[in-house]
Amino acid sequence: MENTRSKVHIDMCEGAILPKMIRFSIPLMLSGILQLLFNAADIVVVGRFAGEASLAAVGSTGSLTNLMINLFVGMSIGANVTMAHFIGSGKRRDIRLTVHTSMLLSMICGVFLTILGFFGAEKALTMMETPPEVLPLAATYLKIYFLGMTSNMVYNFGSAILRASGDTQRPLVYLTVAGVINVVLNLIFVIGFKLDVAGVAAATAISQTVSAVLIVRCLMKEEGAIKLIPQALAIDPKKLKMILAVGIPAGFQGMMFSFSNVVIQSSVNSFGGVVVAGNSAAQNIEGFVYTAMNSFYQATVSFTGQNYGAGKYERIDKILMCALGCVFLTGTVLGSAVIWCSRSLLGIYSDNADVIALGMVRIRVIVGTYALLGMQEVLVGNLRGIGQSLVPTIVSFIFICGLRILWIATAFQIPEFHTPRTIFYSYPISWGAALFANLICVLFMRKRYMSQKREA
Repeated sequence: MENTRSKVHIDMCEGAILPKMIRFSIPLMLSGILQLLFNAADIVVVGRFAGEASLAAVGSTGSLTNLMINLFVGMSIGANVTMAHFIGSGKRRDIRLTVHTSMLLSMICGVFLTILGFFGAEKALTMMETPPEVLPLAATYLKIYFLGMTSNMVYNFGSAILRASGDTQRPLVYLTVAGVINVVLNLIFVIGFKLDVAGVAAATAISQTVSAVLIVRCLMKEEGAIKLIPQALAIDPKKLKMILAVGIPAGFQGMMFSFSNVVIQSSVNSFGGVVVAGNSAAQNIEGFVYTAMNSFYQATVSFTGQNYGAGKYERIDKILMCALGCVFLTGTVLGSAVIWCSRSLLGIYSDNADVIALGMVRIRVIVGTYALLGMQEVLVGNLRGIGQSLVPTIVSFIFICGLRILWIATAFQIPEFHTPRTIFYSYPISWGAALFANLICVLFMRKRYMSQKREA
């Protein structure tokens, strides 16, 4: 680790914050955008060469897959925060134990998810009121997709370890390699072998395995405390407890986001396949803006975590202000660009005028207010970085999950408001409420740890 720090690892506890945060965030941003481009390629290939039913089938599974995997992806956030605290405080033995506990935990989570997703896919899709013409294709896609879950978890946990040490460059390289493989296999399986959604799912599972192999190889070749030694894989109870203390609330928060989105997806599904297809295409486009903003959330977690572990509390305020400014600017600029180009962008996914029109409605409502989401997530990153993961989970339960479900149960049920547009309004309303609540929590927690510093 020491020999490679100058090349790929960022020292988060010294020097100017903004240049380092941008250097940290850009590879994350590019990684996310590349991932979305590869996912978009999935959808474009399916939409163009397999038809609207297949497009709707792939698109309708997003909320469900997120619901099932977010708890376990949250565990990787726990690993990130735990690693960052130990790196900041220079505790090498604790770093080693955290690395090996995290990687073994990732494999256990992945196997569990594979079993759950493979055998529960069809029943879950039925409960979501997936349109009958879409259901068989969606079930096939999910079953094959979840065969790659162990690889998915290994990559996520491995990337979290590297992020905690300040390295976001190599995960970008590995994702690029895996993504190119994914696109090539899509073309071969869907266009060449006519495998439809099964081909897309198989390509995704194979590419995830490639990324997992590359991240494991990277950690095994590392030097210093974060070096992965397969023979040393073991669960350390104390480190597991620390990972779970942050990871379980983070995972449940992700699940609650996804659960509310499943409720929303079910409401969208009730309008039929064309609306589902338009909604799916718009979601994919929105993902590019969200991913760019989310890179600053991840930066906030890692930077705050290392400085909190090092006891440099005065830098945490500067980290928060830098991240809020960056995420607001990113959300506003990219959001405006997407709205301006929405018709052309949606036309890439489908040439159906009704699909495009519905997608434009969603984009104007949601992307126009996306900066609210980015800012509230940065506040969550601040809380999580200091080890306070339960607080934002409670906020999300009340102000995001609860508000969205309440909105669907009340406003959406009024006949004149029983439209897709009404469904979409639930997003900015919940983001604004959560932003205000998380800001109050951040100010309270700041007062507490700063008073602890004065007493020390």
